[in-house]
Amino acid sequence: MGRTLDTRARVTRLLQRAGFDAGADAVEAAARAGFDATLDRVLGAAVDGGADATPAPRLGPLPPRNAEAREKQKGRGQDRPADRASDPARPVPGAGGTADAAGESDGAADPVRKAYRQALREQREELTVWWLDRMVAVEHPWEEKRTLLWHNHWATSIQKVKSGAAMLQQNETLRRLGGGDFRGLARAMVVDPALMVWLDAGGSTAKAPNENLARELMELFVLGVGHYSETDVRQAAAVLTGWTVDRSKNPWEARFRSRRHDPVPRTVVGVKAGFTAQTLVDHLVSLPDSHAHVAERMWRALVSAEKGPDEAALGRVTAAYGKQRDSTAMFRALFTDAAFSDADNVLVKQPVEYVVGSLRALGVRPSELPEKVRRQVVIRTLSGLGQVPFAPESVGGWPAGAAWLTTAAAQVRIGFAEALVRQADLSDVERASAGERPELLARMLGTGGWGDATRKALATSAQDPRKVTAIALAAPEHLVLS
Repeated sequence: MGRTLDTRARVTRLLQRAGFDAGADAVEAAARAGFDATLDRVLGAAVDGGADATPAPRLGPLPPRNAEAREKQKGRGQDRPADRASDPARPVPGAGGTADAAGESDGAADPVRKAYRQALREQREELTVWWLDRMVAVEHPWEEKRTLLWHNHWATSIQKVKSGAAMLQQNETLRRLGGGDFRGLARAMVVDPALMVWLDAGGSTAKAPNENLARELMELFVLGVGHYSETDVRQAAAVLTGWTVDRSKNPWEARFRSRRHDPVPRTVVGVKAGFTAQTLVDHLVSLPDSHAHVAERMWRALVSAEKGPDEAALGRVTAAYGKQRDSTAMFRALFTDAAFSDADNVLVKQPVEYVVGSLRALGVRPSELPEKVRRQVVIRTLSGLGQVPFAPESVGGWPAGAAWLTTAAAQVRIGFAEALVRQADLSDVERASAGERPELLARMLGTGGWGDATRKALATSAQDPRKVTAIALAAPEHLVLS
C-alpha cells in the first residue's frame, strides 16, 4: 500500500472516477463537505437539470436494407439470420476499415441500400452525439458514468446490430437498472434485442442452438473464465432457445416462440432444472463466483486496472453487494476501500472520459457545435482514439490502462486539443496573467499539478491563451484519473 491521499485528493479522485472531471469549484465544495458527504451526494438520486435538458432522440425505423427487403415488408416481423456468422469476440465489421460506419460495403450501387446506409449513419451519429452531449451537460454525472461502465460490461456494437433505436433501448435499460439488483439488469439484458442480434441469439432453435449468448453470459457478463464448463455452455444454450427479435416494431422487441424452444430440463453449473431464460439468470447471479466476477470487473474500472483486489478487499466488496446483488452498495464499497485512496492506484483515462472531461472543463457542448466541426472535434477524435460509444470492437469491451497511451493516440489528442480551443470560451484564461495561466488550467482541468516538463512547456507558451490551453489538454497529467 502506497501513500494515502488526503481529503482533498480523495474527493478529487472520487469526482473524477464517478464522473468525468473535477473542476476547482466542485473540488472546493467537496473538500468542505468531506469525503463521506460527497460520496452520499454522488451516489444519491437527484434532480438533474442537465439530464432533463438532453432527452433521448426519437429514432424512427430504418428504410429497407435492399430492394428485396422493400418487397418483403410483410415478413419483417420474422427474425432474420445473423448478419454474419463469426466469433463475437473478433472485431465487428467497420472496425478494420473494410466497411463504412454503417457496416455496409462501400461498393453497393443499389439506391435502396445507399438510402439505408445513409439513414443508419445518421442514426449512429445522432445517437453518439446525444449521449456525449448528455455526459457533458449533466450536473450529477455518476448515472452517465455508471451507464458507460455497464455499456463496456455488456459490450454491444451498432456496427453489427444496425439499429439506432435498439441501441438506444439498451442504453436506457443500462441507465434505468444499473444502480439496483444486478439480477434485474441481467434478466433484462439476456433478452435485450440489441444484445441478442450482436450475439446471434435471435435465430437459436431447439434443432440448432447457438452458443454465443450462453458462452458470453457466463464468461464475460456473469461468472468469469474458469467457473463453468463447455457442457454448461451447451446446456445453457438449449435453455435460451426460442427467443427471437421482432424487427417489425420500433424499437425491436424480444419474443418467445415456444415451438422453437428446447423444454428439456438441463444441468447448468451444478443445478438441474427446467430453466427459463430468467431462471437461468437467477441461478447464475446467485453464485459466489458471479459476485466476485462483477466486483472484480468494476474494481478494475474504478480502483486499479493493474492490480486486482486482494482477498480481504474482495470479501468486503462482495459482502456489500450481498445476496441482494445491490450494485450501488458494491460501488460504495469500491469507493471506500483503502485501495481507492492509495496514491499509487492511478487510472489512465479512457478516450470517452478524456474527451467528455475536456469538453466539460471548457464548457463546450457537442450539440452546439457546427456539424462539420462536431465531427472533427468529437466523432473523429473518438474514432481515432479507438473508443466510440455504441461501437465497442468486441464483446469483451474496450481495453483499459496504458493501452490508450500510444504514439498515434498522442497525435489524435493534440489535434483534438487544438480544435477544441478554437471553439471554447477562453475568457478566464485570457483574463489571467501569463504567470497565472498554468495554475489556472490545472484547477480547470482538475489535475493534481504539473510535472517539471509540462510546467516548462506551459510557461514557454503562456503568453498565448489558446496555445497554453491546448498544451494543458494534451499534457500527460490530464490523461489520468488521479
